Amino acid sequence: MADRGVIIVEVGPRDGLQNEKTPIATTDKLALIGRLAEAGLARIEATAFVSPRWVPQMADHDAVMRGVPQRAGVVYSALVPNEKGAEAALAAGALALAVFTAASESFCRKNTNCSIAESIARFRPVMALAQRAGVPVRGYVSCALDCPYEGEIAPEAVAAVTADLLALGCNEIALSDTLGRGTPARTQAMVEAALLRGPAAMLAGHFHDTSGQAIANVEAAWQLGLRIFDGAVGGTGGCPYAPGAAGNLATERLVAHFEAIGVSTGIDLSALEQAGRWIGTRLRQTAQ
Repeated sequence: MADRGVIIVEVGPRDGLQNEKTPIATTDKLALIGRLAEAGLARIEATAFVSPRWVPQMADHDAVMRGVPQRAGVVYSALVPNEKGAEAALAAGALALAVFTAASESFCRKNTNCSIAESIARFRPVMALAQRAGVPVRGYVSCALDCPYEGEIAPEAVAAVTADLLALGCNEIALSDTLGRGTPARTQAMVEAALLRGPAAMLAGHFHDTSGQAIANVEAAWQLGLRIFDGAVGGTGGCPYAPGAAGNLATERLVAHFEAIGVSTGIDLSALEQAGRWIGTRLRQTAQ
């Protein structure tokens, strides 16, 4: 595996596809994951073990997780909402788990039907399961900059949730600009607040590109020491519980940015771009 100066986490198969209205064939999801692994992505969030009633696109989570192409050095993770989801994900072969809460009480209640504190309490049995299985757990902090219901989120609120997730035992915290409205200055303030509660090595940046500021926000976080960033191939995605949230930052743009400034990603950009074009074509064909 190439020496990487930055770690790119590919969330396209989960966060990129979850909001698509037309069901995507499991074979297409697995083909996409295979292309991403071949391109050199070492961390791929493959699916979400959530209720099909709430996220129909993820109804085939068990088949996807069991069917991912095994490749040395590639870690496939699954998003889980609770202990039941974690048990199912681990049984299907997930090598890492991710849990999700928010820095906004309103968003948390809309997304998970509970308060921030209650959402974190739900993760305790998840952490116990993960510890017994020896797998790492990532914690997502949604609405780290803006909330569709509350507007701008105070950096201190993000820092408080970050601290709670780290105390719970999460190995990594993804600070997520769910709406993609963030600016570099506000990103800097948010990350600086989070860094008061945890080291840069345990923080990741997850930026949507709604306002075209994602790369600038990545750079702001990079300057503060973050070295883990999320991308979704083809810029797919958008949170189903965040009105107005457009696509994630395209992994292709993220890789191109770092390679341009001399930071190795270990990813074949040409192969990644081909994967992006392929899934774009498949999504258009599926929607017809």
